[in-house]
Order: sequence, then structure tokens, then C-alpha cells
Amino acid sequence: MAPKPTLAIAHLGCEKNRIDSEHMLGLLAAAGYAVTADEAQADYAIVNTCSFIAEARQESVRTLVELAEAGKKIVIAGCLAQHFQEQLLAEIPEAVAVVGSSDYHQIVKVVERVEAGERVKQVSAEPTYIADETTPRYRTTPEGVAYLRVAEGCDYGCSFCIIPQLRGRQRSRSIESIVTEAQQLAAQGVQELVLISQITTNYGLDRYGKPQLAELLRALGQVDVPWIRMHYAYPTGLTPEVLAAIRETPNVLPYLDLPLQHSHPEILRAMNRPWQGRVNDAIIEQIKAALPEAVLRTTFIVGFPGETEAHFEHLLDFVVRHEFDHLGAFAFSPEAEAPASRLPGQLPDAVRAARRDQLMALQQPIAQRRNHAEIGKTVDVLIEQENPTTGEAIGRSARFAPDVDGLVYVQGATTLGAIVPVTIQDADIYDLYGQVATAAT
Repeated sequence: MAPKPTLAIAHLGCEKNRIDSEHMLGLLAAAGYAVTADEAQADYAIVNTCSFIAEARQESVRTLVELAEAGKKIVIAGCLAQHFQEQLLAEIPEAVAVVGSSDYHQIVKVVERVEAGERVKQVSAEPTYIADETTPRYRTTPEGVAYLRVAEGCDYGCSFCIIPQLRGRQRSRSIESIVTEAQQLAAQGVQELVLISQITTNYGLDRYGKPQLAELLRALGQVDVPWIRMHYAYPTGLTPEVLAAIRETPNVLPYLDLPLQHSHPEILRAMNRPWQGRVNDAIIEQIKAALPEAVLRTTFIVGFPGETEAHFEHLLDFVVRHEFDHLGAFAFSPEAEAPASRLPGQLPDAVRAARRDQLMALQQPIAQRRNHAEIGKTVDVLIEQENPTTGEAIGRSARFAPDVDGLVYVQGATTLGAIVPVTIQDADIYDLYGQVATAAT
């Protein structure tokens, strides 16, 4: 019998895509395939692509072209495959298969069909699959952290977004399934679970008839893992019950990633955001009152069609008033299949870019003040890497989410994957610097 081919997976895009890649790795390994991180040594390169905005598509295409020029046989997976399956097969002869965004669980069969000489298109017309705790998975994150998907897809129709087309409608896992996987990850030594979905505050609506996030958080509170972090909390879904669950469940961090996108009601209505312009000061103040220690991250889109100078000034004032701990800004990207690309009042690229840069410049001193407030405190830090030259440990405090926020640089003896107390001695705009705290004698 001929030996099975060796495969490498190139992961692009969001953490939801990362989980899909981890399941493909797990499924292939369980089927006896050799998996390598070195694409040069692999017989096949599986590229798990992103197609959310133009820049993501460009990165995906650039990766595919580089692999094609290197003579690799390519399996194109993920959102770009879901979006442009026919074009990819027509324009990239080296593509031996395309695998849709909810077809990653078929990866072993796809490779077997390719090995038998077939050129494969495995793309469901409507994405409906979601993996559970029984699906093999090989984690690619640092050993102390894991992403835990609670739901997939989206039922909203934001005018700038094509996620529902790429990922399908919302489908939630059961509380029991999520808790079981959390227990499995905790048994592997994971110290931090990051709960993700497109709209985490809507968790359970499709399965149970009403959101069940509060119930899920309390159930996860029984899992022996120190930190549970939640991403993508739509503010109107942060009900008193959800806020109470965060406050009363010790291992759920008071860290809220609020995808606000804008502050002005007219722009929010044009975006067709689910709360139709009802993001206001009162909502943010209610969150701060219920969770005084909350760390708030948000993202905004600037240069949306029809955004006037007055709309933009409204956003700048909003940011100054609320002083978010972490903030990301994106210049509006018109997507051909999204309604916002056809709205009147499209702004020039230069205006969109200038507003993004102005907003980020406004945020920098705010972020620096928030970080400087940590100086003198002793905080828990999850150690994730070590500088091979200096031996300095690098990790994150509870204020920092993986990949999107800052880091903590730590002097003193540490262990990878452990949470250690660190006294913060210095700070800059993005990062903190400290020393491992010693026990009082």
C-alpha cells in the first residue's frame, strides 16, 4: 500500500477559521495522515481562506499564488472557497479541491478523492454544519489558551457584511456539548477559554427559543479553568441576567468585546445594525455600573457611506467620553454583494483612511492612561512564550485578549502555560512590563 501523503495547513482569517483548521488537522491526524508545518515538505497544502473584506481576499489569493508558483497541489478551504468556488477552480490549475466553510469535516474524504484522481468541489449551498466535542481537534494556540466555539453563523443583515452568505444562519451548540468540550480542554491544561461566535449574546436563541448566554456562563463556571473570556457581546444582549452571570461567576472575566461599529444613530440605521441606532451613553453606563471592573474593547467603522463630518465628530466625542480600554478602527470596505456598497454618499479612500488614522490617534493617549493605571498593581499573567535571546517571559493579563490586545513582558522565573502573579512596573500604549511577585516573608 502506498504511503499516505503529507499535508500542511495554512490558516488565514479569524479565530472561527482557526478552529476549522484545528478540526481539519485533528481529522487528518486521526485518519493517519502526516501533518507538517513546513509547506515545502508537504505533498498538499490546505489553505483555509478568509473572504470577509477585500484585504482578506487579497491575502488569501496572494498565499494561493505563492503556493501555486512553488508547484504545490492546493486544497482551498474556508470562506473564499464558499464565495468563489467556480472561479478558483477555473483560475488556479494547481487547486485540486475546494472545500466550503462548513464542509471542513469532510476533509479526509476530500483528500481520498483527490488521491484517486478526482478534482473535488465539496461546497454546501447553505452552510449548516458545526463541529462538537466529538470532532477531533489539534490545537494551534499556545498551550494555555483555547478558543471554544459556542455557535456558528449569523441571522443579522448588517448592510456592510456578507458573513451570513459565507457562514450561514446561526446555529448554537447545546450547553451540554460546550461544557463537555470545556472540560476536555481543561484536562489538557488549558488555563483560558475564549468563547466565540458571530453574536455570542444571541447564543441559544435558535436552539432554545431565547438567548441562553447567562445559563451557559453559569454552567461553564463549574469547569476547572481559571479564565473564561467572551468575545463579541452585542450591547443590547447584555441583559441584567447576563451581567449578573458575569459578575457572579468567578472564572468569567469581566472583559467585554463590544462590536459597536459607530455611535451616531443615523449611521447605525444605515448599517442596519440590530439595535437600529440605539447605541448610546446610557447603554455603556449601564454596563459600567453593573461591572465596575469591566475591561471594554470595541471596534468602529469609519467612512461609512453618508458619514458626514458631524457624524464623525459624534463618534470622536463618544470615544473621548467613554475611554475604552482597547479600540480598533477600520476604514469602510465596500463589498460588492453587501447592500452598503450601493448606498449613496460613498466617500473617497483618502477620507476613509484619514478618519481611521484620526480615530486611532485619539485612542492612543486613552490606551496609555488605562495601561499606566496598572503600574504598581500585582496582576495574574498567563505565560505564553519566552524570548529565546533574553529569556524574558511574555504573557497576558486578564485585561488583554489573545492576538488583538497587548502583552505583558515579565522578568523572573516562570513556566509556560502557567498563570503567575506579576507586579507591573511600567507601561506604554499597548503593553505592560513587570516582575514576578515574590511571596512576603
